[in-house]
Amino acid sequence: MAGFTVFRDETTVDFTDADYFALVGPTGSGKSTVLDAICFALYGTVPRWGGTRGIGNALAPSATEARVRLVFESAGARYVATRVVRRDGRGNVKTAGAGLQLMPPGFDVTRLDTGMSLEDLGDVLAGTPAEMDEAVVSAVGLPYEQFTSCVVLPQGQFADFLHAKPATRQQILVNLLGLHVYEEVQTRASARASKAENQLQIVDQNLDALADASDEAVEQAADRLAAMRELTAAVEQAVPRLREVRDKETELAAARDAIAQELAALSGVRTPSGSAQVAQAAAAARTGAEAASAAVRSAEEREEKVRGELAAAGDAGSLGLMLDRHIEFDRLTGQAEWFQGEVSVAEVEYKDAVSAAELAQHAHLGAEQLLEQARLDYSEAQTVDRAIALRAHLTAGHDCPVCAQPVTTVPAMPEGSAVQAAERQGKAARAAADVAAKAWKQRDAVARELERGLDRKRAQFEHHKSRLAEVKAALADSPGQDALKAQLAELTRLQRKLDDAGAEVRTAREAQRRAQRAVAVAEDQQRTAWRSFDTVRDAVARFGPPPADRDDLAGAWTALVGWAQESARQRETARAEAAAAVETAAGQTRQARAEVLTLFTDAGLDAPSGNADADLIRAAAVAAERAEGAWQRLHERQQQAQAYAEQRADLVRTHRVAKSLSGHLRANNFERWLLEEALDLLVSGASRILRELTGEQYELMHDKGEFYVIDQHDAGLRRGVRTLSGGETFQASLALALALSEQLAGMSTTAASLESIVLDEGFGTLDSGTLDVVAATLENLAARGDRMVGVVTHVHALAERVPVRFEVHKDARTAHVERVGL
Repeated sequence: MAGFTVFRDETTVDFTDADYFALVGPTGSGKSTVLDAICFALYGTVPRWGGTRGIGNALAPSATEARVRLVFESAGARYVATRVVRRDGRGNVKTAGAGLQLMPPGFDVTRLDTGMSLEDLGDVLAGTPAEMDEAVVSAVGLPYEQFTSCVVLPQGQFADFLHAKPATRQQILVNLLGLHVYEEVQTRASARASKAENQLQIVDQNLDALADASDEAVEQAADRLAAMRELTAAVEQAVPRLREVRDKETELAAARDAIAQELAALSGVRTPSGSAQVAQAAAAARTGAEAASAAVRSAEEREEKVRGELAAAGDAGSLGLMLDRHIEFDRLTGQAEWFQGEVSVAEVEYKDAVSAAELAQHAHLGAEQLLEQARLDYSEAQTVDRAIALRAHLTAGHDCPVCAQPVTTVPAMPEGSAVQAAERQGKAARAAADVAAKAWKQRDAVARELERGLDRKRAQFEHHKSRLAEVKAALADSPGQDALKAQLAELTRLQRKLDDAGAEVRTAREAQRRAQRAVAVAEDQQRTAWRSFDTVRDAVARFGPPPADRDDLAGAWTALVGWAQESARQRETARAEAAAAVETAAGQTRQARAEVLTLFTDAGLDAPSGNADADLIRAAAVAAERAEGAWQRLHERQQQAQAYAEQRADLVRTHRVAKSLSGHLRANNFERWLLEEALDLLVSGASRILRELTGEQYELMHDKGEFYVIDQHDAGLRRGVRTLSGGETFQASLALALALSEQLAGMSTTAASLESIVLDEGFGTLDSGTLDVVAATLENLAARGDRMVGVVTHVHALAERVPVRFEVHKDARTAHVERVGL
């Protein structure tokens, strides 16, 4: 491992000949990380990462690359799996390399640390992450879920299978045995059957909708098409005669309408009301505007006079400022004594706080000295306890393993632990030091805060005295408050007078604006009246009206109206003659149109409603197109019906096969039978192993999906697994795990060679009696000699009973692993 989580520096862990071993070390030192590296090298993920998306957890903090290489044996063959993870410049973490090689027989694994390339390791079975998935399953014989349930059991999941509910346990078996493939086949078959059934309903509906597409209907549609084509030819021959008589009628009607339009235009010439008053209103508005302008000039002269008087009386702002300084001087004089008292009180409080902080600091230094002495005592106690621990391995008459001198007498084991006593003294010293430090920090903070308050009040007092001197200097030339108030009162009177004059100016200007608007309105009305006259005259200009006098609006209207009335009487006679000619031409048009409409009724169609000649031809063409479309649709529907009939036969066959397969593979039939058989084999094997582990005391059975333990030392009492003690639960869980690993080798779709089991359990919550049962169980399991057994623990008493220990510890940079024992 290099750059892998806590293993920043390159670290090698050699499990050769470690048939029974323990990974030990403090919490967080990296014990479980060794197992994580095994899982990651094989499957590219770790149980506690929550899936392959947690690949970023593989990198050590601030590292840009992590490398893991695992050498393992499976079914007599030796393999090497390698994975490399890198972080790019944008912070994304991806797998940069992955490979699996089959190593040649007799290969010296120590050569792996000499910088060899992947090609030198043997036959390449996989060279990419995608190829690794299939190659690892083929080599190990187990997919990821089965591997973490039978070989490397993650922390906290050891007893999950034993205590799981029946439904949950059934789902675990489905996942482990790969039975979900049958469920997927059944689901797909059921979906295919439902889809075929739905499609059959749609096809039947479509066939019902196409029932009218018979051979007889298609023949009738063809005859109808021929008749409509004959109608179209006859209409196209008759329409030119109709168009000729209609054009003549249209020409006569246009002449009649032109006379009528001229008559209407002449009849609309009338004198509008109020034309004479428009000019009078404009003259009156101009006179009012001149009077308003004179009033504005008079008001502006009076305002300018008052403004001059106000300017000569002085500046109100300067006088007001001088008066405010008199008021400020009185206020500052009264506050001087109060500020001086505040500074005196703050000085006394600060001195008291400084004294208290110094006393707390002395107490803190004394507590730290006591804590340091407690640390020295703790180190000495550790040395004493280590020496005492060696006595358990000494035998009178044998050589000491440390000094190699004969042991004459083994000293007695003292009661109690010097480390525990030193640890209690150290905790007490630490608590006292923490209290003293907290008190010193609090009193020091109070003193600093009071010092800042004293500085702030002194600054405020100095600022107050400076401001008092400034105000006093500014009042040296002041005439006094009474004189200032008199001058301000005179300025206020003149300002009110100026405001009144300004109001008069604004009133006069508003009156002027109203008068000017009245002039504009009157002139606009006069222009509008002439525009109305010009509009009426322009409308009849083509008839030659008399010229207009632009200085006399009323006279111009009188001349125009008289001329229009005379011209209208002349056009009344011409309109009557034109109307008679139009009526004669209309009769001829109606007769020609009736002849054409007869062609439609003879063909069995309704007469077209449109009056245009093109509508008749279009109606015949549309009838022919509809007949052709009806024939074409019937012909296409007939072909569709034939295609649907063939499709229906295929769907019936598909539905029959899919429905039959779905019924055979339902969960309550085939899969349930498989699960029951698998559970029977699993419990039988686990019961056999449990008897071996417990000296024939316990057996395992199941009833309706629930697990029970039979206690042969208690007259065959059946007990629920949730009533077992911690040690009994461990034994039953271990038996299930071992049986599960054995059964998977026979029931899984791949051939698995299960020669190892590693339990990542802390065992820290077990009492001494239960811990002894667990240790004895593991020793019995290792003594069977059929597999490598490993545990991960931080419990010292359990680790001491394991012959081979891999001690994991971590410094400020990286974690280290050291092998201890045989």
